[in-house]
Amino acid sequence: MIIDANMYYIPEKIFTDDSLLERFLGEVRFGWHARCEEVPGTGKKQIVLEKPVGSQNLNYLQGDYTVEGQLADMDAAGVDKALLKVPGCHEWMSLEFCKMFNDGMWEHFQKSGGRLIPVAVVPPYGTPESLAELERCHGELGMTAVQVSAHYGDAYLDDMKFAAFFEKVNELKMNVYVHHTPIPAEYQSFLAYNNVRRSYGRIVDQGLAVGREVYSDLFERCPDIRFVHSMMGGGFFAIANLMFPEPPKGKEEISRIQADNGRMKERFRKHIYFEMSHAQPWGKDALEFAVKVLGADHIIWGTSYPVRKEWLTGGPEFVKKLDVTEEEKLLMLGGNAERIYVFS
Repeated sequence: MIIDANMYYIPEKIFTDDSLLERFLGEVRFGWHARCEEVPGTGKKQIVLEKPVGSQNLNYLQGDYTVEGQLADMDAAGVDKALLKVPGCHEWMSLEFCKMFNDGMWEHFQKSGGRLIPVAVVPPYGTPESLAELERCHGELGMTAVQVSAHYGDAYLDDMKFAAFFEKVNELKMNVYVHHTPIPAEYQSFLAYNNVRRSYGRIVDQGLAVGREVYSDLFERCPDIRFVHSMMGGGFFAIANLMFPEPPKGKEEISRIQADNGRMKERFRKHIYFEMSHAQPWGKDALEFAVKVLGADHIIWGTSYPVRKEWLTGGPEFVKKLDVTEEEKLLMLGGNAERIYVFS
């Protein structure tokens, strides 16, 4: 089975219902600025999100999120199933809109004959209402995982404001997909150039998020959950090795680097997994090295569809051409997603 572990979902009715659109745009915060405009020559609308004003980071295009279109492109790619996720707006989305997104993803699941699998989205603040929605998604809608943003405003997920939420996730034995945010909490140096901002900014954000999660007590408090990070954790090579150094071989007069005899690396190995968020941009060499560094059992193929449709339609063949074993290819293309997200 081939599974795209990162297919984006936006309710198409947001583009056609002016009142709903106004409310959706009106919720934007944390320094984001939103507008909706027509794309010349297409007759379609797009939602543009900038942070700060003048720096585009997210674009949602009308017509990109229909069941028919998603299934057609999956068929062209030879993809059996896909996991539905939210493309960034969950950083600020209210509980009301989260409920609408959860119900909409569930409708996609039903219309697709079970091929489009919803991943719950809930504000992670641990209010009774948010925890009730998490329980509804798990108990009534059968969702086995929840998606969160790498940070909310300037607070990363190790912040204690999220503690009650993750304790409930741990209790329900759900896993967590951690979606990158386009730029880290401190971002001024990223703004000047589009690709530095939109690509490298995400990479830095993920690296910060993984490091903070592992070095905090988050997984001590929540020992039964696994985090799947997008963008290969930002810099998988740096995280897996540089962030967890071995103790010094000889006596040192002062200790400059924290070493803990492998405890953090063990925590990292147990709780942190990685989703490619598209294979082709990483390239053959980097993905083969990722298998060597992380192990194929910790890597999941995903496309960020519909950001570039070729990342879906050409993705499986790209992974199949990697110089790794057939078993490793099968794990990345579907086996790991099926195991971690637990669906049949």
